[in-house]
Amino acid sequence: MSRSVSSPEFEYTPSKNIYWEKLKNLPPDMKGLAFQDQDTEIHRGNWRKQFRVSSNKEVGSEIPLHVEIGCNAGHVCLEWAKQNPDSLYIGIDWKFKQIYRLAEKSKNFQVKNLLAFRANADRLSYMFEKGEIDFLHMFFPDPWPKKAQKKNRTADQDWLKSIAPLLSQRGVFHLKTDHAEYFEFIMENLAALSDIYEIIELSRDLHANNPDAKLLKIPQVTLFERLFIKDGLPIHSVKVRVKPGI
Repeated sequence: MSRSVSSPEFEYTPSKNIYWEKLKNLPPDMKGLAFQDQDTEIHRGNWRKQFRVSSNKEVGSEIPLHVEIGCNAGHVCLEWAKQNPDSLYIGIDWKFKQIYRLAEKSKNFQVKNLLAFRANADRLSYMFEKGEIDFLHMFFPDPWPKKAQKKNRTADQDWLKSIAPLLSQRGVFHLKTDHAEYFEFIMENLAALSDIYEIIELSRDLHANNPDAKLLKIPQVTLFERLFIKDGLPIHSVKVRVKPGI
């Protein structure tokens, strides 16, 4: 990858954002619910052991680990975690306040199978070990539509190639966007990586055949997705997995 954050020597810098300090000094009842910056990389390969979950299953065996990139304040991943206590969830976002709010919600709802990361999505290969993620989700990322901005897009070929080893044998990467041009950009990148990925689901109008799409609620849809459906905008969606033997 060409981005500087992909370098092993990269270090996050302190921020004057008040929530940077709040995340750094979490109160005792929130300790271990949120990680920020370099701390999101200290348990690489061992994240299942960091959850406050009591289970008869061996940690790291068959308990599915979901990771949502751009989780905001956890509207979707929090509901997933509440509804699926036998799965584990990690929500990642770049905004300090949103991650702190997600940790607060986890505490208030006593959700034990969810962690919140304030981190850059380009650092995934430093956060997670080979095969550690079972389900990777990225919903409505910033499309960076202007020509000068396109270099900032997350799902370029380098990034897509870098996340492939992180997916387990059952691993699935799911991306949704309302931005048609960005979706074609992603599809072109996936086509260039056809030796690595196979498409298992594809739609350029995900809710077209659902007459009750406007009634869908979180976590079936995201906050943005509900607005897009209301405005009649098609939702583009693709699910891929890594080909066997890769």
